[in-house]
Amino acid sequence: MNTTHVLISGGGIAGNSLALQLLRAGIRVTVVERAATPRPGGQAVDLRGPSREVAERMGLMPGIRKLQLHEVGWKYLDDKGRTYARMSAEMFGGEGPAAEIEIQRGDLNDVLLELLREQGGELDYRYGEWIEAIAQDADGVDVTFASGRTERFDMLVGADGVHSATRRLVFGPEDRFATHLGGYMAFFTLPTPADLEPGWMSGVGIPSGFFGIRPDRDPASAKAIITLRADADPALYRDTAAQQRFIRERLTGAPWKADDIVAAMDHAPDFYFDELARIDMPSLSAGRVTLLGDAGFCGSPMTGMGTAMAIVGAYVLAGELATTPGDVPGALARYEERITPFLDKAKELPGGGIKMMCPKSKTGVRLGRVSMRLMTSRAFRPLMEKMVAGQTDDFVLPSY
Repeated sequence: MNTTHVLISGGGIAGNSLALQLLRAGIRVTVVERAATPRPGGQAVDLRGPSREVAERMGLMPGIRKLQLHEVGWKYLDDKGRTYARMSAEMFGGEGPAAEIEIQRGDLNDVLLELLREQGGELDYRYGEWIEAIAQDADGVDVTFASGRTERFDMLVGADGVHSATRRLVFGPEDRFATHLGGYMAFFTLPTPADLEPGWMSGVGIPSGFFGIRPDRDPASAKAIITLRADADPALYRDTAAQQRFIRERLTGAPWKADDIVAAMDHAPDFYFDELARIDMPSLSAGRVTLLGDAGFCGSPMTGMGTAMAIVGAYVLAGELATTPGDVPGALARYEERITPFLDKAKELPGGGIKMMCPKSKTGVRLGRVSMRLMTSRAFRPLMEKMVAGQTDDFVLPSY
């Protein structure tokens, strides 16, 4: 009988994908999630290439199909709200910013949680709990929780996000592994403007910024999506008032729907704000502790690959552990060997990074509009298809 017991820190997409696959392999799982309930909302995420294949193999697609967004593409607006370029989901061979399968992060997590409830098996899921201390030896990991409980596990997986406490406790301070990429992003829900074109994410570029409104599954609501170019500011970390002040100072008086977005921000139930950061680890594992998702290999939302890395990583980690549950170190070594080539490509930023996305000057914004018109013109589409071809499509997904 398989007696392996795995602790997963973090009840997001990475952690829940891993928990589901481990339970299916007959492995005992405990998940701790600091939040009191599942986190709602979040930005839209897409599935394509290897992540789409993993979703098919894991049986996620029926649930995803029920909750997926009706998004037909992105359109780009000038200062007066006039459309100067459109990028449909079919353009560039389906490798543009909008994909065939788009779903809100919270909805995708709900699909995973529902499958976990249906799966059965030895699952202990604890909300409002987190790790305070970790000690390990050659045979297991001793964990002290915020509740005061101390328990022993065969393995610990840190799937607790870009600011991972697991990573800090085992590998060291965040600044050893994090690189600030020059800006911040925010997402939150707002009422759908009456004149928002259904199915289209609409966005406006401003000096050192880009903001837009993206359709929700519920026609009555939409998502604000904001990218602002700025140096790292420690004062913004986990200070919602400072974060909203930062956004307000840069968007108030800006074109199009900026004032509506700012007005809705104060009342949003799901306001999210964080820096654009990349996480690079010299190794994903230390003894019987390993990292998954943004905790170990965040590329920032600018890559558009965060969800892909989370579920592909979870699939590979679960597969390797299920292959040799009695040899945790061997499974972790194979996990890292197999997933690293995929991660190296998935973390690549689009050309120019935030400097190209958010030029500082008005002249740079105008030049960006000219460039976007050219990229979406018939003459340039064949060239663009080659440039944006899926960087991870050649990854051979292991079968378990």
